[in-house]
Amino acid sequence: MLRYALQTLKARKGGFIGAFLALFCAAALVTACGILLETGLRGTIATERYAAAPVIVGADQNVHQTTIKKKGKVKEKHKAKPLAERVWLPEGTTETLAGLPGVRKAVPETNFPAYAVGPQGRIVPGIDGKPSYGHAWSSAALTPFELTDGKAPVGADEVVLDRELAARTGLRTGSSLVVQSTGAPTTYKVSGIAAATGGDLHQQTSLFFSDETARDLSGRAGQVAAVGLLPKPGVSAGELADQARKALAGDGRKYAVATGGERGPIEFLDAGKARVKLVSMGGAMGGTSLLVAILVVVGTFALSIQQRYRELALLRAIAATPKQVRQLIGREALIIGGLAGGLGSVVGLPIAYWLHSKFIDFKAIPDTLELTFSFVPFAAAVGAALLGAWVAARISARRTARIRPAEALSEASMEQRHFAWGRLGVGMLVLALGIGVVVLLGFLRTEPASQPVTFLSVVVLAVAVSLLGPVIARIAVAILGIPLKFSRVGGHLATANARANARRMAAAVTPLVLLIGMACTVLFVQTTMGDAASAQAKAGNKADWLVASNGPGVPAEATDALRAVPGVTQVTEIVRTQVRVGLDKYPAQGISAQGLTTNWDPDVSRGSLKGFGDKSVAMSDVSADHLGKKPGDTLKVTLGDSTAAELKVAAVYERGLGFGDLTMSHDLVARHVDNPLASSVLVKTAGDGKAGREQLAGALKRFPGIGVLDRTQVDDLQADVQQSNAEVNYLAMGLIIAFTAIAVVNTLAMSVSDRTREFALLRLVGTTRRQVMSMLRIESALIVLVAAVLGTAISLAVLTAFSVGMTGAAQPSVDVPMFLGVLGFAAVLTAVATLVPGRVALGGRPADVISARQ
Repeated sequence: MLRYALQTLKARKGGFIGAFLALFCAAALVTACGILLETGLRGTIATERYAAAPVIVGADQNVHQTTIKKKGKVKEKHKAKPLAERVWLPEGTTETLAGLPGVRKAVPETNFPAYAVGPQGRIVPGIDGKPSYGHAWSSAALTPFELTDGKAPVGADEVVLDRELAARTGLRTGSSLVVQSTGAPTTYKVSGIAAATGGDLHQQTSLFFSDETARDLSGRAGQVAAVGLLPKPGVSAGELADQARKALAGDGRKYAVATGGERGPIEFLDAGKARVKLVSMGGAMGGTSLLVAILVVVGTFALSIQQRYRELALLRAIAATPKQVRQLIGREALIIGGLAGGLGSVVGLPIAYWLHSKFIDFKAIPDTLELTFSFVPFAAAVGAALLGAWVAARISARRTARIRPAEALSEASMEQRHFAWGRLGVGMLVLALGIGVVVLLGFLRTEPASQPVTFLSVVVLAVAVSLLGPVIARIAVAILGIPLKFSRVGGHLATANARANARRMAAAVTPLVLLIGMACTVLFVQTTMGDAASAQAKAGNKADWLVASNGPGVPAEATDALRAVPGVTQVTEIVRTQVRVGLDKYPAQGISAQGLTTNWDPDVSRGSLKGFGDKSVAMSDVSADHLGKKPGDTLKVTLGDSTAAELKVAAVYERGLGFGDLTMSHDLVARHVDNPLASSVLVKTAGDGKAGREQLAGALKRFPGIGVLDRTQVDDLQADVQQSNAEVNYLAMGLIIAFTAIAVVNTLAMSVSDRTREFALLRLVGTTRRQVMSMLRIESALIVLVAAVLGTAISLAVLTAFSVGMTGAAQPSVDVPMFLGVLGFAAVLTAVATLVPGRVALGGRPADVISARQ
């Protein structure tokens, strides 16, 4: 049987190429997604600043929760989730570690945002647009940095620059430099230039201050960000790390003692968070692509087997049993799956590297997170291809293997007209399941919960279309055939063909429905969320002006200057962060009390913002419902730096998409974030002396990088940010859409290429080549029209349910030009995949084709 399967594949290469390409693409996607997933689970984060310290001690950056389940026996379950801000250590930790027998020197690290200001008053970004940090000069030994010119900073007005920053700004020893850090911009004297011994840093720019100045600028008196341990001669990193763990055990705090590649997450907190993001993205992409692959391959195999009815009928006629037919088809599928999986897994590696680089370009992950992989993603891709091929073959061959020889011979020349009631019943069940998933989507109110269900809904409904395809095709032809009766030969032939070959039409429609439905859902989920958030933010912003910075933020001194401007009545500062309630993460903001109810309107539905202070919290309706809270209740929150706070719920508001789930006091949040500067400032003006942009800008003249925006500019800025965030999702799901597009071309090309004999017969009975091509054009138009209606209906149903759950209103936001672009792309694909093979099939002489196909 295996030998016959190989001979069949060799003789019918064209019939199997579509299935091979579908499995090949699926294996490549599964490999790429698996590599991203593995990178998120165990990817290495290289260190830079701590390169010379073999052991780094930092605070534990996670919030922990332990639950005990009792089901016959006690079972303890521990979970940990990362925090948004850096957790600092007590300053005494350095003294404790310095006394260890293996420590030559314990070096404390202090870091905080610090940006140079250029001669034109512009903020100078870090290298390649990355962050710029300030440090105490005593921590230079961690890299190490060594002076190439000048001297170490001693006075409160001295600073040492790294060599790369000095070269970009043209500064040298003795120059004056304005630095924007955590307070008002301050002028320093460049006392020296330093360079890292291993070469310039690529992930950050460094400015070094005296130890006392750095302590003041960090705003963390009595605390350190980390401690680097330099060992005595002969002491290994592992031995020193063990000493540190023993010395720190038992004081009630959790520490992270890191060596080797584990030092990176302590230095780069965002890289640690990116690992979680890669796990979720890789899992979602891999799972979705596998579901799409099985759906596409089932359709491709079904079409391939349908084209082989004559061959399979002859096998049944010469006494081949149903089991032997199933074995033959199954082994063919496994051979194709093995070849496609092996080659596709190899191609998946460069795709993974490309995806990794694009995610870095979009700043979704930092480039310190190195791509990591083993044989597992490749084996998983081959296994997925084999499984997909086997499942597709079993489903497609089920009915073919069971028919009697005489029925098979008759069916080889004409498609069976009666319904497959089993397929119809399963199709109705899957449709009911799809409707149930869509209904469930309408009750999901958080993005992490709703996004996987959104794309699952599209796939399940597309499976229902695949199963109900012949019925849908007959209904569509019955409706659309009425106007086509008035056309000439092409319309008549197209209608007759579609009516007689409903399964063939259904096989062509299914991948196109999936393409349109998936593309519209991917595109308009983003616009629905973005437009709803923008609308809420716009409606809730009652200020006349918004002040923002292209640097680290707006310092408190700038807001004081704004308050002193004649005509300014209210100035409200906003600082943003993320907090944990239990293990759940919530976007949060801190907002100052002045102008709270006049500059900002979150649409309070319960409670009141009057008397809002450091012990108060306001919650969105989504978070309040999820946590079961109401005004007057107590909410236990873990702030970004692990500080626990018990807050009283003052109000519940409706505009959570625009303003985040939790709102707290500005002063409370600013004390527990890495960057205490305001991300934005709302300004209200009134009276005859109403201040305008020029007056506000004049008051802010000495603060570099700060601008005054009106409402239109704020809306444009929000749109740019949303587009930037959406690019990652577009890229992630774009590969699956591209895979589906390839499947559309495969299916349509296979369908048309197998009709050479049919075209030849039409030519012999007097139909011209032009009329046959007209028939194909009308058929492709029918396929596009049916697929457009079904794909649009699926995406609209899913988007409406998504909108109901996430925004509270059945108002999906659809960009009409973008939607027409999707339909146009589908139409072009269909036309190319239909008309090009059609012209090739019409290339030979009809009589020669008929004789060759006997």
